[in-house]
Amino acid sequence: MGSLFSFIATTVDGYHEGPGREIDWHNVDEEFTEFSLRQLAETTTLMFGRVTYEMMAAYWPTRQAAASDPEVAERMNALPKVVVSGTLTRAEWADTRVVSTDVATEIGKLKHSSDGCVAVFGSATLTRWLLRRGLLDELRLMVMPVLLGAGNPVFDGETARIGLSLLGSTAFASGNVLNTYRPVRIGLNK
Repeated sequence: MGSLFSFIATTVDGYHEGPGREIDWHNVDEEFTEFSLRQLAETTTLMFGRVTYEMMAAYWPTRQAAASDPEVAERMNALPKVVVSGTLTRAEWADTRVVSTDVATEIGKLKHSSDGCVAVFGSATLTRWLLRRGLLDELRLMVMPVLLGAGNPVFDGETARIGLSLLGSTAFASGNVLNTYRPVRIGLNK
């Protein structure tokens, strides 16, 4: 049986994107790319919420992505993808399907049939939903050395209290710090 993790890049002040949804503050270098490739190597299925899916689908299949990050682009395009959305009706990116009903059951089936990891990249709203329902096995927060002062927070108050056990913390030469947690206490479902 596989597991489900969420990876989110965040600022020190807790934002996953700026006020205009910008992510130009992401601190990406060779070490980050190597980490991304290791993370993708353990991934058997990608999962996104609609907004993140649309951003990823607009970039990774392009020539620009293939030229600037060929190994990551190849893996992102090759993996099966699931979009959790109540509004998206079809997905154009190769090997993508939309799940809009009975999401928890579908996630259970994905985890059960996987011999690796189902990975949520970005998708803070989906991550909060998964946490509230006890479906997330691991939360990976890449804290990047920047303060935005405003933007869209990773956790915006809609998540009930959830205890986290620190599994590891890795500092990168760039100043990025990866904190990996396992949820240990699930609060009230919303």
